Order: sequence, then structure tokens, then C-alpha cells
Amino acid sequence: MAFLDDGNHTAVTEFILLGLTDDPVLKVVLFIIILCIYLVTVCGNLSTILLIRVSSQLHHPMYFFLSHLASTDIGYSSSVTPNMLVNFLVNQTTISYFGCSIQLGSGAFFGTVECFLLAAMAYDRFVAICNPLLYSNKMSTQICIQLVVGSYIGGFLNASSFTLSFFSFLFCGPNRINHFFCDFAPLVELSCSDVSDSAVVTSFSTGSVTMITVFVIAISYTYILITILKMRSTEGRQKAFSTCTSHLTTVTLFYGTITFIYVMPKSSFSTDQNKVVSVFYLVVIPMLNPLIYSLRNNEIKSALKRQLGKKMFS
Repeated sequence: MAFLDDGNHTAVTEFILLGLTDDPVLKVVLFIIILCIYLVTVCGNLSTILLIRVSSQLHHPMYFFLSHLASTDIGYSSSVTPNMLVNFLVNQTTISYFGCSIQLGSGAFFGTVECFLLAAMAYDRFVAICNPLLYSNKMSTQICIQLVVGSYIGGFLNASSFTLSFFSFLFCGPNRINHFFCDFAPLVELSCSDVSDSAVVTSFSTGSVTMITVFVIAISYTYILITILKMRSTEGRQKAFSTCTSHLTTVTLFYGTITFIYVMPKSSFSTDQNKVVSVFYLVVIPMLNPLIYSLRNNEIKSALKRQLGKKMFS
């Protein structure tokens, strides 16, 4: 049942996700498209992780971070996509109270980890291009592990702020979420309790993560650009810049869509546009990341050819 009598109020025990569309034909089309995207996401990112593990030439800090980015993309997409696919096939698209909290927390966790990993990868490129002689010391195995562990800790702390805020909300009806997943903003609108303190906490937490990671990325690429422009060799410039293009593309796609949703004024775009952009950053971007790195990174293409050659001639 959707509501449970709890003394002086009626507590919500489940939510109804309105999803992307009510059109049954469009639901089938979207199910097929998103299922294909999800399968490519899982297979592509798993292949990236496996390739980095088995190829000795990819045992470098950049690819260590990339392997964790790939696993994060799988978790990020999986926090929403399987439930969305099921909802395309059923009439009553409900999610339990605790299921909603898990979806909200896992999305916040993996999204935050991705932000920190992208910042760590920017710092790695900064050290590699601006301080190549000190690269082995500044990006040692211990430091790389610390950066990754710090990323997961940051993700846990930010996700905890969302989860604790969710449990502090009082939902007494209605319970219809105008989205395809349990996003924070629609839940705030449904709450019948004072959410001002929780909104401040989550805004501060998310804002801090965004500002810190954007600052690290911006400073890193400012120094990288200055260093590249000082290079006399055109070939050296191209080689240095080519090592950054994949990461820059990923950063632009990820932060661009997040900025569109969470920074732009709410009056400037509709709920339907919000849903479309959410599909892009939750479903499409995790699929694009391994494709971007495999198509634009010569070392990954070389490692893939070498491994395929070993399989063919073994």
C-alpha cells in the first residue's frame, strides 16, 4: 500500500515514478534503445577495466584512474537504468520508500566519485606535462591509491548528506514523482515537512564537491595550456595535447549536463527537458566514456590490437 497511518499523519511507504512518457508505443521504443545503451555501457566499461588489468603498457596512473572511472560509470548507470527499464514494461511504476533512498544515495555516491576521479585525472595530466621529471614521485602508487580512496570517501560523505536528508523528510501525500528516478528536487517538492535545513546541507555538500573539483580541473588545464604554448616543437604540442583530449571531452560532457540541470534557473527549462538531460548524464555519458577513450587514445588502441593479436595467434 502507498500510505500508512502513523498517528497524526499518513506516511508514504512507496512512490509512483511518472517516468519519461505515458505512450505505450514510445515506451517500447525507449526500452529497446536504453537497453542497448545499458548493455554497451556495461560491456564497454568492463572491457576497459579488463584491458587495463591485462595490458602491462597501460599500468600507469592515468589508466589506473580510468579503470576506476569505468567501474564508477557502471555503478552510476546501474543505480537508475535497470529500474527504469522495468518501469517501461509495467503499468504501475512504483518504488518503495527504502528503494527510493537507495537509488538517491547510490546516484549521489557514484556521481560524486566521478567528479573526484575526473579531478584526479586532470591533476595527473598536469604533473605529466608540466613536471615530467617529477612524475614518478608525485604520482607514485601510494599517492594514486590515496587519491582514489579519497574519491570514494568524498562520494560516501556527499551521498550520506542526501540519504540522511531523505530520511528526515516527512511524506504524507501525494507520492507521485514527476521523474524516472528518485531525484532530490522532486522529493523536496513532495515533502510536507520543513526541508530548509536539509536543502542547505545538501546544497553545501554538492556545491563544495563541484567547486573543489572544477577548481582543480581548471587550474590544472590552465597550467597545461601555458606549458603547451611554451613548447617550441609543434609535434611536442600535438603529443601533449592529444593526451588530454579524451579527458577534456569527458569533463565537458559531464559537467556541462550537470550545470544545465543544477545551476541554470529552474524557470529556464521544463520538467521534460530536465528528464531528457538526466537521461543523457545518467545513461548516455557512462556509455560514451569508454568509447571516447578507446577512439581517441592511441595507447588504448595499441593495447587492444596487441591483446586481440595474442588471442588470434595463441
